[in-house]
Amino acid sequence: MPDSSLLEALVAAAIEAGRAACAIYRGEFEVTTKADESPVTAADHASEAIILARLAQAAPGIPVVAEEQVAAGRIPQIGRTFFLVDPLDGTKEFVQRRGDFTINIALIHDRVPQLGVVYAPAKSRLFAGNVDAQQAFSSEQSPDDDAPAPRKALRVRTPPPHGLTVVASRSHLNAETDRYLRLLKVANLVSVGSSLKFCLVAAGEADVYPRLGPTMEWDTAAGQAVLMAAGGTVVNLDGTAFCYGKPEFRNPSFIATSTLTVLPQGPRPGIHV
Repeated sequence: MPDSSLLEALVAAAIEAGRAACAIYRGEFEVTTKADESPVTAADHASEAIILARLAQAAPGIPVVAEEQVAAGRIPQIGRTFFLVDPLDGTKEFVQRRGDFTINIALIHDRVPQLGVVYAPAKSRLFAGNVDAQQAFSSEQSPDDDAPAPRKALRVRTPPPHGLTVVASRSHLNAETDRYLRLLKVANLVSVGSSLKFCLVAAGEADVYPRLGPTMEWDTAAGQAVLMAAGGTVVNLDGTAFCYGKPEFRNPSFIATSTLTVLPQGPRPGIHV
């Protein structure tokens, strides 16, 4: 099983990549469009190059499925164990200088996330988790500081009786999500970009993150690892486990939550699984 030294290597890779991304974020940069019409910048490529080099040193021989490599047609053969990398999750947030973008690195074994790091350098927030050890932590890691920041253990919270805090995407709120939220006892709805949504649930700052729409596996794996290591879970809409290594690395809709007991039971009207 993965050990703490490998997780530390992922943390170091994410911080180095975040530093490079922030250097570009603070200046002028060009935005181009990929074949799927999603935006890409020099920060995506710089971050990915750093992470690929770091992973080759830390875990030679383990395949790496990385977003920009896949976009360029370089897709490795995967087995039971592989990495998933999103070098800049939330490129739209990056382009609009909202700061919610993250660097995501995850290790998958037998279709389940085992290690994950999510780093939001513009917000100086780093999250990491080891699922097998059931240990997750966060730190206020500035990209301008070489010294490691103090770490705080993460654990999901027991949802408060007055209602749930739901975290959702700024860019992907849709009618299906609205219908789903009407099935829950919602006290607060917080809009956040990128995989930070998983991390807010892991940190006990939110209770549920519903994503009723498509994503790619590199968008979710690191955040899921952090959440699972903090005691939470991610499931398909039918309640089954949310796994990896799917065809074309495409995800269906999912619910990330601190506890399954907060989710509606039985039929979910208007929700198409």
